[in-house]
Amino acid sequence: MTEISIRDDRAGGRLEALAGDEVVGHVEYFVLDSPRPAFVPVHTIVEHAHEGKGIAGSLARELYTIAAREGVPVAPLCPYVVKWAERHPDEAPAADPELLDAAKAWLSAHPELF
Repeated sequence: MTEISIRDDRAGGRLEALAGDEVVGHVEYFVLDSPRPAFVPVHTIVEHAHEGKGIAGSLARELYTIAAREGVPVAPLCPYVVKWAERHPDEAPAADPELLDAAKAWLSAHPELF
């Protein structure tokens, strides 16, 4: 199996999984500013040829690792990340309902971005 590395393209709003130079999966996210900063994952996509290799889980884990390192909560709207967080409560603290509501409102106001 090819070694997978993960790169945070914060400016592009993507956490990318790479096999060599090829992007084989990604989490699209935005950084919520108000009522306080939070990472908001919106979509998780793994290329068909790379499904079933744990790439989506690795991306979710890395997102929570980055958030913990930076002291920023995660307010997941992506169904995959929500389910991953439920299965890994030791790595993924429960999302603050206020942040989830703010993230949903932001996304509703900017649907063209995702």
